[in-house]
Amino acid sequence: MNNIEMFEQDAGALTVQNDDLQSVGELAKRAKQLEKEIEELEDTVKERKEQQRKLLEESIPGRLTELGMKSFKMSDGSLIDIKAFYNASIKEENRAKAYEWLRDNGFDDIIKNTVSVRFGRGEDQLCDTLLNQLRENNYPVEQAQKVEPQTLKAWVREQVERGSEFPTELFGVYIGQRATIKSA
Repeated sequence: MNNIEMFEQDAGALTVQNDDLQSVGELAKRAKQLEKEIEELEDTVKERKEQQRKLLEESIPGRLTELGMKSFKMSDGSLIDIKAFYNASIKEENRAKAYEWLRDNGFDDIIKNTVSVRFGRGEDQLCDTLLNQLRENNYPVEQAQKVEPQTLKAWVREQVERGSEFPTELFGVYIGQRATIKSA
């Protein structure tokens, strides 16, 4: 008996009941239904997080500022406290100018430099001679510079709290206040 005959014999031995396929179909329908429900729940969570952000960063700090208060103790003993927070993000179109400004003003230590090189199979020895010879030999070298987001936020906070002047628009600086609510 050749391979084709054996395959045909094995295939003939397989019988699938209609009920079996129907149960698979029902399981697949349930999986699709759950996927849709999960997407809806994720949308709801996003909406709720945005509502909470507006309350904590806009409504509560704004109202307490109007009342001339920085903190407030609720009847259940929870404490509402208003604190400044800092955010920054360098847009792609501002990156070169922002990095230039950082370098010109002595803050280049927050810029991280990454150099990566792609070698093919069997080029391990070439890798050992790395950076100086790569450009001379026309190997593809990618250089990436970046400022880590948390480092940028910390640097912005430091500059603002020192009263230092810097081009805030270049660094996408956003300074706001946020309410924290500590349970009793």
